[in-house]
Amino acid sequence: MGYVFDFKTARQYDDWFNSERNRFVADLQDQLLVRLLKPVAGERVIDIGCGTGRHLEMFLNMGLDVTGLDASPHMLEFARKRLGVRAELRRGVAEDLPFDDNTFNVATLITTLEFVEDSQKAIEEACRVTKDRIFLGVLNRYSIKCAERRIKGIFSESIYNRARFFSIWELTRSVRQILGKTPMRRGTVQQLPCRFRGYTKHIERCSLVQKSPLGSYIGMAVVLVPRYRTSNIRVDYVRKPKGAVSGLMSTGTNSRKRG
Repeated sequence: MGYVFDFKTARQYDDWFNSERNRFVADLQDQLLVRLLKPVAGERVIDIGCGTGRHLEMFLNMGLDVTGLDASPHMLEFARKRLGVRAELRRGVAEDLPFDDNTFNVATLITTLEFVEDSQKAIEEACRVTKDRIFLGVLNRYSIKCAERRIKGIFSESIYNRARFFSIWELTRSVRQILGKTPMRRGTVQQLPCRFRGYTKHIERCSLVQKSPLGSYIGMAVVLVPRYRTSNIRVDYVRKPKGAVSGLMSTGTNSRKRG
C-alpha cells in the first residue's frame, strides 16, 4: 500500500483550497480536466483517490453519477461531510478496485498516482473498470514548481517528500504499455509560479500554451478502444481426386453393370 493520509494531512489537504492563490491553481487544473475529458451528463464516473470529495462535487454539479474511492478513512470522512448521500464512497486501494469490469464510463486519478505503491497497476485497474475514458492528473517532475517543492523538502517535512513525480513522456509510456497506441489528449497548466498569476492568468488558459510539457500539472485523457483476442479457425482441406469427377465415374460404372 502507498501513502495513506492521516487526519492531519487530510485536513491540510482540505484547507489548501481556502486561499485565493490555491483556488486559482485548482481552477486551472479543473478547466484542463474538463477540456480534455469532455464529461457528459448522465455518465458514471469513479474518482480513484477522491480525497475530500472536491472533484466528486464538481462532477455532481455537471450531472454525472459519481463514486469515490480512497484508502484514507479520514479523507472519506471529509468527503461524506461535503457530499452527504449524493455520492457512493468506498474505501480501497487504486491497485485493487472492488468493482466489476466496465462498471463506469469514466475513471479519474487526480494527484493519486503520486502516492500509490504501484502506479502501473493503478492505471491498469482504472482501465479494467472503465469502458470509455480515463483521466490522469499528475504533478510534473520537470516543472519549476516541482523544483521548488524538492528544495523546500530538504529543509522541512512536507507531504511532497512522500510523492513520486512524473513527466508527460513517462505517463504516455505507461499508458502505451497497457493499451498500445490508443487515442489520448494531454496538456499542462501553471507554466510559471503562482506569484505571477496577475500577469499570466489569461495566458495560462490558452490551449496553445497548455501544449507545453513543462507546466506544474499534467492532465491526460485516454480513450479506451475495445480490443478482442482472436484465434485462427482450423479448416481441414480434402484433396480432390485427380482425373474424372467422382460422381460421373460412379454413374458410368453403374451404367455398365445395368447393361
